[in-house]
This record gives sequence, C-alpha cells and structure tokens, in this order.
Amino acid sequence: MKPPTTTIVAHEEPIIIPPNGVFTDWEAEIGIVIGKRGKFISADEAYDYVAGYTAVNDISERELKVKDSRWLNGKWYDTFAPVGPCLTTTDEIPDPNSLRIACRVNGETKQDANTGHMIFNCAEIVEFTSTLVTLEPGDIISTGTPAGVGHPDQKLVDGDVVEVEIEKIGVLRNPVVQG
Repeated sequence: MKPPTTTIVAHEEPIIIPPNGVFTDWEAEIGIVIGKRGKFISADEAYDYVAGYTAVNDISERELKVKDSRWLNGKWYDTFAPVGPCLTTTDEIPDPNSLRIACRVNGETKQDANTGHMIFNCAEIVEFTSTLVTLEPGDIISTGTPAGVGHPDQKLVDGDVVEVEIEKIGVLRNPVVQG
C-alpha cells in the first residue's frame, strides 16, 4: 500500500510527534522521483524513467512498529515523510550511487554514509518497485537508510531540528513538535 499523502511535508515544515509516540526516529534516504510512467522496467532502462532526486526523512515511530509488528503503522503518521528541499534533475546527478548522505539532529551527526554502500543501487530499486506497481510521474521511491537509526536512547523530542543532507541535493530541515 502507498502511504497517505498527509505523511508528506516540505522543507522547514514541522514533524509532529503523535500523542502516543514513544520512540520517534529519523531515517535519511534519497528519494528517486519518477519522470514517466512505467511497469516492469529493467535496471538497464531505469534511469530513463527517473526525473531526478530529492532528500527524504522516513520518520518512524519504532515503539508502535515493535508492539504491533505491522511496520507500516509506525510510518504512516501525518508529517512522517519530509521531502525536499528541491528536485535535483538527472543531468545534475548522472550517478546517484556515489552521493554522501547524512542526518543531523540539533547539529549532531547521527548518520553519515555514501549511497554507494546501499544494498541495492537506485536502478535496481526502480526495477524491483516497477514489478509491484506501475510507476507514475511524481512518484517518489525511498531507497532505505544507512546505519545510525533505531537506538532506544536517541529519539526525537519536541524542539529538535532534524537535517538530512545529500550531496548535490542540499539540506532538508524540519523542526520537531509534540502533538
């Protein structure tokens, strides 16, 4: 299932921790933005279907995911998918598989990696996703996150500021507020 559109917020818009939130966590990811309709796309042709890339912070309420065992329940809160700050086109990023990706909370680095270390590269992710659903222009596929998440002693709280920075894309910044 696709997440509700109410999960998406823009650069500088708040991430709202739900009243039942216990362990809300960050996940820096690159977003692959689809540019044309496609189904059963091969990895060799995948980049022909990509318009560009953006930063995504795939927020999780991990306590609910653990208790409920249905991981989507911890992802689909309103505001849990900040996206931005812009779309960087494929002519500006010919190889999305060698970009530095980082996440900071209140200026402290929590994640620092390179997209070259992802288990699946961007073309493979487009290929796999297109076997499940027809990709439409404007769809955003999140790639997954590097190490640095899921530590119970580190969670988002009211007043935090989260930044996801991706080389050649920029910094996605969102304040955190308690709902």
